[in-house]
Amino acid sequence: MNGTTLRRISLSVTATAAGLLLAACGGGGAAPTTSRPAFGAADVTFAQQMIPHHQQAVDMAALADGRAADPEVKTLAAAIRSAQDPEIRTMKSWLAAWGKPESGGAMPGMNHGSGAHEGSGMSGMMSDQDMQDLDAAKGNGFDKKFARLMIAHHNGAIEMARAEQKDGRNPTAKRLADEVVKNQSAEVEQLNKILARL
Repeated sequence: MNGTTLRRISLSVTATAAGLLLAACGGGGAAPTTSRPAFGAADVTFAQQMIPHHQQAVDMAALADGRAADPEVKTLAAAIRSAQDPEIRTMKSWLAAWGKPESGGAMPGMNHGSGAHEGSGMSGMMSDQDMQDLDAAKGNGFDKKFARLMIAHHNGAIEMARAEQKDGRNPTAKRLADEVVKNQSAEVEQLNKILARL
């Protein structure tokens, strides 16, 4: 009888301890991170602006097919597409999880068309004319234009990513901003070398 009672007390204490542990680990503290990750206005702006920015880089890189002559330009264009396509999907998934639209609507600097790269919040975006000129170029002319335009485009993305590093709250978004700064800075360096030898 004593053994049974002791066993019951022991089980009860274990169950209570386990319950308290679960409450501490998985209770109120964890719920907000699983259902609604912490984010701020800077994170939302970063994703909403970087999606069309990345999309334009993917569109520019796609033009290299059948137009680029330089093997390094072709390789880099393919790398840009393979890196930025998945990042677009990732950022769209964040906005869905945060309950925010993919487009910021009439936010300042969200002019995606002509002259958007001049002094707007969408730094580095190509104008419609830039894209048409790149589309019309071939061979060495395409390679030079692509390198020049992509340098400006990447520098714009780096600027936006640095704003996220400084003002962002979401750890995952800040990690992506770190990757954008690191990878696109390296690509700018590579593009400058390509441009110097073309």
